[in-house]
Amino acid sequence: MAGSTFGTIFKVMTWGESHGKGIGVVIDGCPAGIPLSEEDIQPFLNRRKPGQNRYTTKRAESDLVEILSGTFEGKTTGTPISLLVWNQDQRSRDYSTIAQLYRPGHADYTYDAKYGFRDYRGGGRSSGRETIARVAAGAVAEKLLAELGVAFTAYVRSIGPVEVDPANFDASRIEESSLRMPDEKAEQRALVWLENCLSAQDSSGGVVECIVEHLPAGLGEPAFEKLDANLAKALMSIGAVKAVEIGEGTNASRLHGSENNDCYQENEDGTVDKTTNHSGGILGGISDGSPLQIRASFKPTPSIAQPQSMLSRDGHCVTETIQGRHDPTVVTRAVVVVEAMTALTLADHLLLNMTSRLDQIKKVYGK
Repeated sequence: MAGSTFGTIFKVMTWGESHGKGIGVVIDGCPAGIPLSEEDIQPFLNRRKPGQNRYTTKRAESDLVEILSGTFEGKTTGTPISLLVWNQDQRSRDYSTIAQLYRPGHADYTYDAKYGFRDYRGGGRSSGRETIARVAAGAVAEKLLAELGVAFTAYVRSIGPVEVDPANFDASRIEESSLRMPDEKAEQRALVWLENCLSAQDSSGGVVECIVEHLPAGLGEPAFEKLDANLAKALMSIGAVKAVEIGEGTNASRLHGSENNDCYQENEDGTVDKTTNHSGGILGGISDGSPLQIRASFKPTPSIAQPQSMLSRDGHCVTETIQGRHDPTVVTRAVVVVEAMTALTLADHLLLNMTSRLDQIKKVYGK
């Protein structure tokens, strides 16, 4: 299977399946000298692990990370960093009834069409459990970015029809919220919505937004390696993501140029910034120094407890009910996954940008 690597300089390769022995990632190209321990990575994994509340899968996993290589005396050595999380609570028997069936909304049919074989236990490689590796690697990328003062705020912007009101935005409550929502009133409405979904044995989609502040201007390339293009690829590679927006996003198509343009202003202290940020921090594929704003839209969890028409491997339609433990909505656990993929993309572009100008090269190698 190709396509398990991501990045150019800060490069990661993830491995493992939902019901295999474990999930892991190898990070190549991480600079030496970054303070790093398992305690730095674990809080990120804790944000995505299952069983946190009524609205996540009840699979009981500790998701404890082990650093197998790439550090010495508490700092990165510049050599490949290998991270491992053991699987502990697989229940493969839950999937025996669909071993010969293609579930609607899942990758079952397409996997078989491509490989002539599939791991039906929890989706195998296409399971959301694969994101453990992304989150672990993203934690390392954030450590690198934090050295430059880059800061992340990621949260659930909406669940179903319930959306956060910017007037009620309180970033301090994101981690206190069971739904990762910074708006208490919106969260209460979303909880009612999810209870209705559970009663109907159904699921819900939602939107995750990530805001990155203090990002340097100049990251990205003007043609095929645009920063926004690579961010879109990174987020679209997350299972269940169906759309990505940056800044004004699709709403920009409804505006006049006079409404969408971000004009510049000179401040009293002599600094210059933009009066608005419809661009979401990226112009011409290159970061402009203002906050990066990116959103990922997630489809409803396809594993629902209703009888559904499925396709058998021998070409017949049958009605069956999916068994197992599944999230009524994935967005609450996906917040940190969106943050991780954003961090991996930015870390890679940060390192790539070091070679873009001669004066920068001279700073490193000049006498």
